[in-house]
Amino acid sequence: MASSSHNSPRDGDEDSRNPVLITDAAQSFDEQHRARVRKYTIMMGIRIPALVLAAIAYSAWGNGLISLLIIGASIPLPWIAVLVANDRPPRREDEPRRFDHRSAPASAIESANHRTIDG
Repeated sequence: MASSSHNSPRDGDEDSRNPVLITDAAQSFDEQHRARVRKYTIMMGIRIPALVLAAIAYSAWGNGLISLLIIGASIPLPWIAVLVANDRPPRREDEPRRFDHRSAPASAIESANHRTIDG
């Protein structure tokens, strides 16, 4: 039987079972939104167990400093969660920029005076 250099998906080759990305399209808005909501929920979900952990630490050791440190670490979590949730994916190279920080080329600005007609 002749062997073929082309593997079919039935051959069990690992690469043949994985789909090939054929587009460079960005993630859809719904997928981006779902991912941001998931990150926000996870970060805010950490806050409640941190408060419970602070109460357990206080009852176990009777040391208020450890509990205050745990509560202090949970205070910026809502702010961080909002920042992460509102963050957009990184800008691709082919996306247009609204501001070009490079200075204009020297030849674009004329320094000579031109004759004007008053009239």
